[in-house]
Amino acid sequence: MAPLLAGGLVFVTSAAVLVLEILAVRLVAPYAGLTLETYTAIIGTMLAGIAAGTWIGGYAADRLEPRRMLGPLMVGGGALAAGSVPLVRTLGGSLTDGGGISVTPLSFLAFFAPAAVLSAVSPTIVKLQLRDLSVTGRVVGRLSALGTAGAIVGTFLAGFVLIDVAPTTTSVVVLGGLFVVAGLLLWVRLSTHRASTVVVAVVLALVGTGASAIAGDVCDTETKYHCVRIFDDGGRSGGRLLVLDTLRHSYVDLDDPTYLAFRYAKVFADVIGEVAPRGRVDAVHVGGGGFTLPRYLSAVRPGSTNVVLEIDPGLVEVARERLGLRPGPAVEVRTGDARLLVDDLGDAAHDLVLGDAFGGVAVPWHLTTIEFVDAVAAVLRPGGAY
Repeated sequence: MAPLLAGGLVFVTSAAVLVLEILAVRLVAPYAGLTLETYTAIIGTMLAGIAAGTWIGGYAADRLEPRRMLGPLMVGGGALAAGSVPLVRTLGGSLTDGGGISVTPLSFLAFFAPAAVLSAVSPTIVKLQLRDLSVTGRVVGRLSALGTAGAIVGTFLAGFVLIDVAPTTTSVVVLGGLFVVAGLLLWVRLSTHRASTVVVAVVLALVGTGASAIAGDVCDTETKYHCVRIFDDGGRSGGRLLVLDTLRHSYVDLDDPTYLAFRYAKVFADVIGEVAPRGRVDAVHVGGGGFTLPRYLSAVRPGSTNVVLEIDPGLVEVARERLGLRPGPAVEVRTGDARLLVDDLGDAAHDLVLGDAFGGVAVPWHLTTIEFVDAVAAVLRPGGAY
């Protein structure tokens, strides 16, 4: 095998493993949430798969013809990657139904096998490239460096590009399909297997990718940060419930912006009534979500202004299209991290700051620091409240 092709295969398979790792978090999040446990389970599973795949792949390459292994490994890895989608969709429901299966077993069942099979490609190619013991270090070092470079590119590609441009399900299925096709081409080129063997492999691979394609997506919309679902309330014609991943995040009544369903929103309204009992108010909302409270303040305090700091532009679009958000003089939306945006609000310019930002079930830690609270204090007028 030509060194250029060998290096390219190591690069792309290593990139694929890290792409799958990043996307796996988004696949599992609608069932387990974006928690430390979710990240830990995914990262631990992928590392275990990489370790097992490189060890077993190297062992197998010493005992089998490595040229015959490459095509099947890529086909199998691609089909297993695509097959992780229906597996997560099928088993993930038990997490939200009371927890028959935990996030770690779910991650292992869905992602260990594709990570292991794809990771077996690198030691197989190393075996093919080692023809002269005098250049062992050079060959292994070059391929190891290319594998690491591929992993870096895959990480940035998934985190900064794929999550923005396509739903996670689509990205995983396309990734798996590309590896199936590339593996079949390599299989035909390098292997001496009969055509019937390749046909069987094609059928099995199509089953895996086809099951992924029909599995569908549990999200109404997938943003950079959340799996967004909106449910109609049968009891109120205008009632809409916003769910982000696993969290019942906001309730909006399209017909009555003064209606507050969640207890915490009612508590906010009571406190606002105590600290600013009459007239218009200038408020800052740290976190938008369903924009329930900005709409409420605009309705009960005509002339009030609301500046909403929301990190997720995709969520803002959902709120505009389906939750009755109408940005304008009364409700100004600024997208970005509130920790940074709060510094641009001006000193002593607002009566209220409402902290309503959550990452999963917790307030993002950097919005709980002394520095952030000092910045909030700077934007409040005398007598204002956070």
